[in-house]
Amino acid sequence: MTKTIAFQGEAGAFSHAAAANVFPGEEFLGCVTFEETLSAVQSGRADFAVVPVENSLYGRITDIHHLLPESGLYIIGETYLRVEMTLLGVPGARLEDIAAVQSLSVALGQCRKFISGRGLRTINAVDTAGSAREIAQKADKSVAAIASRFAGEIYGLEVLAENIEDADHNTTRFLVLSRAERPAANQGRVKTTFIFRVRNVPAALYKAMGGFATNGVNMTKLESYMVGGAFTATQFYADIEGHPDDEAVRLAFEELKFFTDRFSILGVYPAAPVR
Repeated sequence: MTKTIAFQGEAGAFSHAAAANVFPGEEFLGCVTFEETLSAVQSGRADFAVVPVENSLYGRITDIHHLLPESGLYIIGETYLRVEMTLLGVPGARLEDIAAVQSLSVALGQCRKFISGRGLRTINAVDTAGSAREIAQKADKSVAAIASRFAGEIYGLEVLAENIEDADHNTTRFLVLSRAERPAANQGRVKTTFIFRVRNVPAALYKAMGGFATNGVNMTKLESYMVGGAFTATQFYADIEGHPDDEAVRLAFEELKFFTDRFSILGVYPAAPVR
């Protein structure tokens, strides 16, 4: 049976490309916001969601850190997507014809050297995939879009230049979300993602983290953010390498729980190779 995969953005967005890598041949549901993306899975309109959680250039995706813990969804996988910016033009256009380029402001900022080097005028848009769609609709050979090659294929555009981003290490990590918990088997490389809130006692965070160090558990991510608008209520989002059934992880969690008043595992899933 065909599955429906929700992602944030229009058809051809980088999130769509990441979802297609994980679920080739399935149906995809573009959503306007992250809230709508998660809601699609919660309501059953979609079977899974693929959402970005962090980028190597811009850091964490703040909305996901706030929404995921309260969503009731579980992380069942991860994938990494190398963000490669491509200059897309309408059929028949040549690179020499391009006078202006349209894209999301962040994407334009990532391609400053290419844009300035060719003296192109920039047009800010809502997103990369939407820019590709609009350029295809306008059919103006003097205007190109900066988006993914995937978006170009969807909207019938031609690649005029590729890998035009300034940094060659722009990579986004995505999480695969499900209504049902699917803990990975305790074999191979496994990641565990969890949230916790430390108790209001001196050096609580230092003591809570001590169990991971003394038991040799590698923590690959630790993010803090305020909850409920209170400066005194700080929640932490963390990734570790290991399975909750590992003795070292079990002991580390026992120590962590002693210094926290909230602890919840969001997912236990196979670690994806970093591209």
